[in-house]
Amino acid sequence: MEISTVYDFDVCTLDGNIVRLSDYRGQTLLIVNTASSCGFAEQMADLEGLYQRLRQHNFIILAFPCGQFNQEPMDNNELKAYYSERKLVSFPIFQKVNVNGKDAHPLFNFLSFSCPGIFNTRYLKWNFTKFLISPNGKPVTRFSPITNVLIIEDFIQEYWYSTHNHNNFK
Repeated sequence: MEISTVYDFDVCTLDGNIVRLSDYRGQTLLIVNTASSCGFAEQMADLEGLYQRLRQHNFIILAFPCGQFNQEPMDNNELKAYYSERKLVSFPIFQKVNVNGKDAHPLFNFLSFSCPGIFNTRYLKWNFTKFLISPNGKPVTRFSPITNVLIIEDFIQEYWYSTHNHNNFK
């Protein structure tokens, strides 16, 4: 079977429950690999703001903690406690994954192949790499960890306008 959308993947919640990404069909997604000890971790507040501003327009952020860059020391149980105690974000945070190499989660293999980075690189260079996914499950673009969330928001609104979904951002 050829994989053509993110809807072909299942992921696990921090509780260990399986979620089919097809449950998000029809929504614009921003998939991001995160890390609590990363210098970019302050972006979680910016991402929450973005989510709050756009969620009424069928937009959701899906976060995947990643320890491959040695900046996520917590396991899934610790992550669940960390995020529930601090109430940093209201969008879903899934189980810790690898984003590169032979043990990479298949979702991130698909995303990095579909939306390569600068110089056509496939691997993710750091935490807080973000992938914008269309409402039909197709990867649209990749944002580097340093891309400002306001630039991402502008891109999303321009994308919605260009795809004639004008009522998305009224």
